[in-house]
Amino acid sequence: MTARGTPSRFLTSVLHNGLGRYVQQLQRLSFSLSRDASSSRGVREYVEQAVIDFARRNPGVVIYVNPRPCQVPTVVAEYLNGSTREESLKCMSVEEITTLVQKLANQSGLDIIRIRKPFHTVNPSIQGQWHPFTNKPTTFGGLRPRELQDTVQSQ
Repeated sequence: MTARGTPSRFLTSVLHNGLGRYVQQLQRLSFSLSRDASSSRGVREYVEQAVIDFARRNPGVVIYVNPRPCQVPTVVAEYLNGSTREESLKCMSVEEITTLVQKLANQSGLDIIRIRKPFHTVNPSIQGQWHPFTNKPTTFGGLRPRELQDTVQSQ
């Protein structure tokens, strides 16, 4: 925690993901829905229509459908780092559920917190951050002593 009261960290990737090949962090999706409740209508339509397309696009994700009498339909996302995230699907349409499930698939499972800096290094430079004009002269001809400038102009 910082002095502001909100947690923060430096920008990192999960286990340097993407350095070699990309590994999707979503491991399992569990849908809980009721067969009769009107609040589960969108989830039932999603399971009948769009869950097959999602499974084909994401072959590494295991999908469970638990039909049981419940008041609020939910989806539980489990990630490789052990974290879980539960979202309510009450009275959602198929399009809303599709965007929510895709958002869960794109996340890493880490908590969403404030990033301290957009860059971070283990061995910081004492000279400052590099930019394209670091070693360039400030003027076209460079800076010269006055005597040299007078002789160059007279020639």
